[in-house]
Amino acid sequence: MDKMNRKRWMTVIGLLGCLLCFWVGEVFGYEFKLPPLPYEKSALAPVISRETMEFHYGKHLKGYLDNLNSLVPGTPFEGADLPTIVKYATGPIYDNGAQALNHILYFNTFSAEPAHEPTGALAEAIARKWSTFEDFKKAFSEAGVSLFGSGWVWLVKDRNGDLFILQESNAGNPLSKGYTPLLGIDVWEHAYYLDYRNKRADYMENIWKIIDWDTVEARY
Repeated sequence: MDKMNRKRWMTVIGLLGCLLCFWVGEVFGYEFKLPPLPYEKSALAPVISRETMEFHYGKHLKGYLDNLNSLVPGTPFEGADLPTIVKYATGPIYDNGAQALNHILYFNTFSAEPAHEPTGALAEAIARKWSTFEDFKKAFSEAGVSLFGSGWVWLVKDRNGDLFILQESNAGNPLSKGYTPLLGIDVWEHAYYLDYRNKRADYMENIWKIIDWDTVEARY
């Protein structure tokens, strides 16, 4: 098996593992735990430093999961998986559930050896909507830079497989609007401030270097 096929199989296996964890949690109930990263915390440097990973993954994501563990007992969402919480919950349960799922998708989008461009059906869908991959990247980056305050910028698909770029404030996740999230980039300041200070545009420019399009394509 060549390197590319082996990488694609690892991506598929990782996604199936996440789905299995969600299913087990929904059926049997479980405590939300910090999922392991598919790379070392220093592997994404200099785009994302180890220090940022220590805080963003190790403290922010863990905090959202810990909050869920204190919020969901005794509610209709006890034992529910994260997608179910994002689709149906409101208030603090939604906020923490959405931020947890957002961050899990975010961290699992990256690789130290990424596929830098999409292929196959996803590449065709991007070309239909934005003509070129470079045009898509420009539109996506502009959406991330122009979002006022804290939030996320998403590449999503609808039920027909058509693509859209969404700006979501705060914890917004496209699942709550009926879309499937393919790529989500965190533009809260905690995602980039240690590495880029207030230069969100530099963060958005550099983030393309570590996005693994094999992973994004598998979600499509």
